[in-house]
This record gives sequence, C-alpha cells and structure tokens, in this order.
Amino acid sequence: MQFRDKTLAPIWDKVERGERLTLDDGLTLYRTQDIIGLGRMAHAVQRRWSGDAVYFVLNQKIEHTNVCVLSCKFCDFAVKKGAPGAYEMTSQDILARLTPEIKEVHITGGMPADWPWERYLDIVQTIHRHLPDADVKAFTAVEIDFFHKKFKMSVDEVLRQLKAAGVRTMPGGGAEVFSERVRKQLFNQKIGAKPWLEVHKAAHRLGIPTNSTMLYGHIETLEERLQHMMRLRETQDETGGFLTFIPLAFQPGSTGIKPSNRYTSAIDDLKTIAISRLMLDNFPHIKAYWVMLTEEVASVALNFGADDMDGTVGGEKIAHDAGAISPMAMKKDQLIRIIRDAGKIPVERDVYYNPIRIHADKVIGKIPYLNSIAYHAHLHVPEYKILPVRPRRMGMLSDQGMIDAGLFSVMNYVHQSDRLDLLGYGLASRDQVKSVMLFSKEGWRDLDGKRIGIIDDTATSVQLLRVLLHKRYGVAARFERLHGGVNDLSGFDAVLLIGDEALQANKNGLPGFDLVYDLAREWYEWQKLPFVFAVWAVKKSMTPEDRARLTDALVGSLEKSSTDYAAVGRVHGRRIGLTDAETAEYLDGFNYSLGEREREAIRKFAALVGEEEQSRVKGEHKST
Repeated sequence: MQFRDKTLAPIWDKVERGERLTLDDGLTLYRTQDIIGLGRMAHAVQRRWSGDAVYFVLNQKIEHTNVCVLSCKFCDFAVKKGAPGAYEMTSQDILARLTPEIKEVHITGGMPADWPWERYLDIVQTIHRHLPDADVKAFTAVEIDFFHKKFKMSVDEVLRQLKAAGVRTMPGGGAEVFSERVRKQLFNQKIGAKPWLEVHKAAHRLGIPTNSTMLYGHIETLEERLQHMMRLRETQDETGGFLTFIPLAFQPGSTGIKPSNRYTSAIDDLKTIAISRLMLDNFPHIKAYWVMLTEEVASVALNFGADDMDGTVGGEKIAHDAGAISPMAMKKDQLIRIIRDAGKIPVERDVYYNPIRIHADKVIGKIPYLNSIAYHAHLHVPEYKILPVRPRRMGMLSDQGMIDAGLFSVMNYVHQSDRLDLLGYGLASRDQVKSVMLFSKEGWRDLDGKRIGIIDDTATSVQLLRVLLHKRYGVAARFERLHGGVNDLSGFDAVLLIGDEALQANKNGLPGFDLVYDLAREWYEWQKLPFVFAVWAVKKSMTPEDRARLTDALVGSLEKSSTDYAAVGRVHGRRIGLTDAETAEYLDGFNYSLGEREREAIRKFAALVGEEEQSRVKGEHKST
C-alpha cells in the first residue's frame, strides 16, 4: 500500500502486524492530508471483517414522547410537559406506525416525570406480541439510568424486566463524548462515561448486545474523540457485547452551541469513520448513519471503513429537529442502489447482523472464522463478491438460492446435495480441532434431560453433539439456540461453541463450566475417522469455466497460505487472543483436501444423523 503521507506507513505496518493503535497514532491519522491513503487503510480492514457486504435493516424509529425532565443544551427535540408541540404516544399509537415487513423497532425518546414503569413495559410487550418477527431495540443507557433512579430498581432488574418483555438489543445513544469537560458544559444533567459504560456492561452480562455511539463536531477535541474510542475498545475487550460503533455528526440546529462550522465537513466525517475502523480493532461493524451524514457522504463512507447503512429509519425526529438535512426516511430500493453503486453487496439483516436476504448475484460465502482463512487470504475470483456468513446462516441463504459457492457446513451440503456439487476441499480434523467445544457442568452421562445452549452459528456441530449424546452415551438433552452476540449462560448446564468463540473460550476458560470436551476428538475416539465440518460446494448451475476458476483460486490460496500459517492468520489470531505459534498450530491441524477417509466420514455421519432423528421423532410420538 502506497501513501502520499509517509507518516501513515508505520501505522499501516502496525495494523498489518495485528498491533493495537495508540492515541498518538489516532492523532496522526486525524492530522493527515492523505485522505485517500487513510480511506484505503480503513477499507482494507473493513474487508477483513465484512468482505464485500454492506448491511441494512428495515426498521422504524419510535420516539414515544418528546416530554423530558432534562434540559440538555444540545437537544432541540425535548420539551416540557404542556409546552407547544409536546406529545405522548400510547402503545396503540405506536402500533399504528408499524408494518409487517419491519424487522427492527428502535425505541428512544424523552423521559417524562409522570409515566409509570408499566407503561414502558407495555410498549415493548405490545410490539413483541403483535410483531413477533420484529426485534425490539429499546432505550438508551440514559433512559435505563433514569428508570433505575425513578422506579428504585437496580439497573440489572430494569434490564431483566425489559428483556422479559421483549427487548432484544439496546441502542448506543446518550454516550455523547466521554469527556467530563464537555459533559459539564453541554449536558451536565446527563450521565457521564462511567454510568453509561456500566449500564452497557450490565446489559452484556445479561445477554443483551448493544450499539455504541460518539457525538462529534461540537466543542470536543480530537484527543477527546480518540479517548472515547479507546474506552469503548477497552469495554469491548472486557465484554464483547458491542455490535457496532456509530459516529454521530453533531447537528447544531438552534441549540446555541457554536462549533467552528455549522456542520461537520465531509472530510471530517470520512476521517472519523475511517479512524473508527482502524482504532476499534475489536468491533465487528462501523455504521455510516446516513440520517446525520447525508446520503452522499454515507455512500462514500462505504469505501472508508463503514459496512452498515443502518436502514430505512422511518419516523426519526431527534436529528431532524436539530437540523439534519437528510430525508426523513429512505426507501429500501434506494438503500440497495446506494450500496451497489459503492461496489458492495446489499445485505438485508436482522438486529444481530444475521443476513436475511442478499440483493446481489454471483456471491461466494465465506465462513468468518480463523479456520477458513487459508482459503480466503489470497482468494480472488473475478466477477464474484465475498460475503462473510456463519455456517448455519450460509445454509439458509443457499437454500433460497442466494449463495453461488461457499465453504458449507457439511450438514447443509448433505441436505442440499440435489442442487450443490462437491469440490474436493473442506475442513476436516485429524483428531482434536479446538474450535468445536462443549463446555459443561456435568459429565456426558449426567447431561440427560439437562439444558444445553447452542451457539446460533452451528448447523453441523449441533448434529454431532446430538449423535454423540444419543448414540454414544445414551442420553437426550434439551437444546436451546443462543442468539448472535453475547448471551446470559447462567441457566445452562452446558454450552456448545464453535469457531472463534470456541477458540477463545478453550484458551481462557468459560466461567462456571469446568468440563471441556472437544467434539472432534470424541468422534475420532468413537469412530476412528476424521470429522469433516465443512466442504466447498457450488451451485450445479455454475458454469464449468467459473467452477474451474474457483477451484484454481482455492488451490492457489491454500498453497500460498501453507508456506506460513502464522503470517496468514496473524491479524485474525491476535484479534481472538492467540499467539502466532498457536495460530499456526491450529491451522496446521486441518486437512484441507477431501480424500476417501473424509468422504467415508461424511457418509457415516449422515447415516448416524438420520438414525438419531428417526429415534427422536419416535420418542416424541410416544411422549404425546
């Protein structure tokens, strides 16, 4: 990578080595005039996380009231009760604004002094009852802190009751910028950094993933922006519960705050997006919030490190009351066009960033784990785009004809073998695998009737666990899917993790689960066969020419990767806490070519799964 500003080169070297950027690095990035070089750095990092994907969601913003007890200097939205323009919505008013295609309901608003706690719960319960397929993302940390103080409940109890009512995730609003200096001048009635972070940590402990934000472009310094990012990064190291980071460009409106310019410049916006992507090395997503950036700047940001456009955002008022000049809503087709024009894949998602629909042709699925990096580190197939997608979701998208080729979970391949052709490559274990792990409080035979949490990603490992429990140990447990992001594991007797999450937990331990079982080793000791977790397959309709190009590209990438697994996996490995030696040992532990023993193992496993499913169905019939 070439730079016009030579001070960027050593920072890029640190990124390439998987080293964390410092405050001084961030200041260098902000001060550079080489905006194109900065953007290329951020775009390269973004592609490691998200490939060619840019996410959006069909969402509706609900601001249930603008009546608020606070009087923040920068807010043009909130008013006092009885003031002109004051409004308070009922649950039925809210329902009238929602339509069946909505996948996310985003709830934030004012904090009136006289609403009872039950009114907030009723809003969430009513939405969840009438739109069970829509995820409710509700209430900022400021609102949670308000509920805690007003209703004399602990923060944990507030969150538990909201979760029980139907809240799935939390928005990141109210963070503003983590500076006591700024807080005292602009929003001294609002919570500061420590309470905001503690609320989010509490949510993460309870299995509620959250977003995070930073309001910039008012009176904050560049150092304060970077310190804000670094505190978020530290919290993510601790909890892993943030889904995305959203830089929010300040809209001055008629607040009386006098920033150096009325609005942030496009250069400042793009720099902040890019620097966020580089500084926040443990955040999976960076959002270009078009409501505040404008459609035009958000579009460019998709090549400056952002991989999320938010969504249709119908009903947003807070930013527009403050003077945002973007449209009040964006149609789905317009979002898709913007993303395509940026050379990206438009990916419709749910609140956890699970892909629901891909609006593109010629897509190759990439398992976004360390275990598949040998295939993808050097993979390039002309005319095809790369979509990182976890195994179970890849199978679901393939079942709808949205994936042309990919490293499929072996069970997805077995179920779709009528429309998929097997290539001669995959991921097979030679004994242990270290990344398909059961963490348990009980021994195998004591898991009968117990509750096991299953990571959402798995399509094959969950079947392997069923087969081991039933066919090898003669027990039947109760399985429950976990959602994407952090989960509350306290009520489970065992937890099945795969991929990067399993590698991290295998190295560091999973508190409360003292027994650890490697399912590949369990299989090998039982069947004396390798276990095949994933296989490369293509649509039967793929042209012979494209199939040949893909096969050649896979072989070429494997050959290059095998010369130095530590270098190939360094950045990804360090992100999940592995040393170079551990990364190399892990990647060297796979068979990447499918020989006769691997094919025999696939046939044997498929037969055992069929037997187990038949036994389970018979058992269910008997019980009824």
